[in-house]
Amino acid sequence: MGEMRTQGAPVKWAVVANGENRRVGLFTAAAEQAGCGTPRVVEWRDVLRDGGHDFADDEVVRLDSPGENAEVDRLLRGADEPTRVEGSARWYAGLLDCVGSLRGGRRLDDPAELAELFDKRLCHARLDAAGVPVPQSPTSGARRAVEGWSGVRDLMAEAALRRVFVKLAHGSSASGVLALETTASGRIRSTTSVERAADGSLHNSLRIRRYTTEAEIAAIVDTLAPDGLHIERWLPKASLGNRSADLRVVVVAGRATHAVVRTSRSPLTNLHLGGARGDLAAVRALAGDRWAEALSISERAAACFPGTLCVGVDLLPAVGWRRFAVGEVNAFGDLLPRLTGLPGSGAEGLDTYAAQIAAFRSLSPDRFPLRPAPPLEPILNTPARTAHAPA
Repeated sequence: MGEMRTQGAPVKWAVVANGENRRVGLFTAAAEQAGCGTPRVVEWRDVLRDGGHDFADDEVVRLDSPGENAEVDRLLRGADEPTRVEGSARWYAGLLDCVGSLRGGRRLDDPAELAELFDKRLCHARLDAAGVPVPQSPTSGARRAVEGWSGVRDLMAEAALRRVFVKLAHGSSASGVLALETTASGRIRSTTSVERAADGSLHNSLRIRRYTTEAEIAAIVDTLAPDGLHIERWLPKASLGNRSADLRVVVVAGRATHAVVRTSRSPLTNLHLGGARGDLAAVRALAGDRWAEALSISERAAACFPGTLCVGVDLLPAVGWRRFAVGEVNAFGDLLPRLTGLPGSGAEGLDTYAAQIAAFRSLSPDRFPLRPAPPLEPILNTPARTAHAPA
């Protein structure tokens, strides 16, 4: 395992991850190229099985996504079918407990902030309180529990919302997301990647589906509701080449370093659901003098989580590319292969992983001091957690 020096102190990199995942390969390549040696990899499955892990005082600990591993998903979610949508509340509880069992080292992902980043209701409230532009939401801060489809309809009516996104509070990668449209005449349509099996179970699909009857949509929402739901106004997005578009902006140590345009013919722009990368130069030209504001909003969103070195901000451009709002902030939103830093970002020529290594080298030691993981018990006892966590 290699060493690097930050502010004169030798430290070693360790990463908690699924070792076979390409994220680990990309981070390892960046560390080795930077002369930091090979990071020590601690497997998520081992942490879950062993009930924790201890890090040395001179180790810098970076967490990476626990996703894309069937065994880890089973340990967190308690289900043997990786495609199942249900179980996200249990996954969330398991992840927080697992992160809380990590001891020692200098942590680049604050556990209390992770608890908010992986609860869309709490994250929305944190951003809103800081004045970051976000879509209107009747579930912000988990003030209102959503019991099922009737609850969604009631909240939409109270807020005078006809077009909303209904999301799993603890979902990721568009799992369980429904883009929902209603009309005054009673017509309804939902666009989603959720596939409902004959037995009523829900599965993630790589094919976008549209449901047009209230009975179908109600059945899906009622199945999702026990895991916790978040509702946001569906903001009309800008377009690029006759496709709906949004942005993923990576912010490292408070600075927007990378950005990618995601375009789609559906409301869901995730690349694994058929979305495609768009022309960032064209977007910057369309945004003109508002491009700097787009990056500033992303940095303001990241500043809400100062104990986390890197986040990925999903930025929603309004029609005309003159206004922007933050849809989500992602703890593990840095997987943008082959993408190098924005001009003037300080990360020119670096991918997202190399940018994180370089940024950490420039920080003072007190930015991420040696400390044990903060106790998670106050978080686990919040109404937002207990309202939907399984018994």
